[in-house]
Amino acid sequence: MTRFDNLFQKGLADLSAQGRLRTCQEWRYAGDARLQRPDGVVVTDFSSNDYLGLRMHPLLRERAFAWAQAEGSGSGASRLVTGTSSQAYLLEERVARLKHMQAARLFSSGWQANASLVPALARLSAQVCGAPAVILADKLIHASLYHGCAAAGVRPIRFRHNDVTHLESLLQKTEGTGLRIVLTESVFSMDGDVADIAALHTVAQKYDALLCVDEAHATGILGPKGAGLANGLADVVVGTFSKALGSMGAFIAASESLCRWLDNTASGFIYSTAPSPLVLGAVDAALGLLPHMDAQRAHVAALAASFRQKMHDAGQDTGPSSTQIVPILVGQEAQARTLAHKMEEAGFLAVAIRPPTVPPGGCRLRVVFHANHTWAQMEALADAFIRASKGMA
Repeated sequence: MTRFDNLFQKGLADLSAQGRLRTCQEWRYAGDARLQRPDGVVVTDFSSNDYLGLRMHPLLRERAFAWAQAEGSGSGASRLVTGTSSQAYLLEERVARLKHMQAARLFSSGWQANASLVPALARLSAQVCGAPAVILADKLIHASLYHGCAAAGVRPIRFRHNDVTHLESLLQKTEGTGLRIVLTESVFSMDGDVADIAALHTVAQKYDALLCVDEAHATGILGPKGAGLANGLADVVVGTFSKALGSMGAFIAASESLCRWLDNTASGFIYSTAPSPLVLGAVDAALGLLPHMDAQRAHVAALAASFRQKMHDAGQDTGPSSTQIVPILVGQEAQARTLAHKMEEAGFLAVAIRPPTVPPGGCRLRVVFHANHTWAQMEALADAFIRASKGMA
């Protein structure tokens, strides 16, 4: 026990009293979209972000091993020291093509990319424009983007979720010569809804604002050949390899000049060891598979659409979802935890999402569909949820 453990214990007790205490649970992959607990219980996974079911794909594992054989298990240093390999350059070129951008830079995680990007852009405004950046953010952007704003020392101006008219009214009111930056996501991870990228592009162009779109939950699973939804309409695109691509790491894709600026100002790029060749090999394999997975993407979309309809027919609220992410809104923490427990007892993992991930009163079960889910699994999930929710009425 340390001198300060009593403070931590009190903090944990407060979280527990609020129904917001979180604990990691051990799982082992059991095949066919299933997970197994240490006690042997097996559940069907409807919570992870493995949208295309690629994390156990043999080609990803083979390519990871091959790149590790050639370059080692780790990169050895940051990119600006000795951490840049020819494979890293080639992978950045592939990502840039996927996102219809001139260039891209690799990062170790999506959090790191977002938290590094915003301060780098804010520094550009201060150094080149001679004035603080003005950041306008969709109120539901990821915590990593908010962290980036805090690290930049900029308080973002929030616009109503997916409300382009509100964004435009705020842009009309902004003054000064600082760089104006719009932060949004193409697919919002907790609601499963999509932004109107074309409309955002038009407004950003009109008011000379830099449009930054986080495509973490669109890359690989949505858009032509899995390219996402930005379609070259954003000035900056951030994405991850840890969801539909079944690996780890992230990227920022933009113009060559912007990426060179990141080389010199993005703290996560400068001060962090470069991603492992193991990781990059798996990413390379996944990128090669994406263009040939239209059938899998269509299957995921059909499962999600059918499940949403079943929930609507049962009187459940799935919010504005239109993607592979389907929230079932239940309200308070206790209800969400109880329902998630009932679902796990029925053989399905649909984790309860609670504050601060979502606003108070917005607790939900976040259901996620994968390419390796079957129609029978989806229908069984829907039946189990309807039974469980009736038992709580």
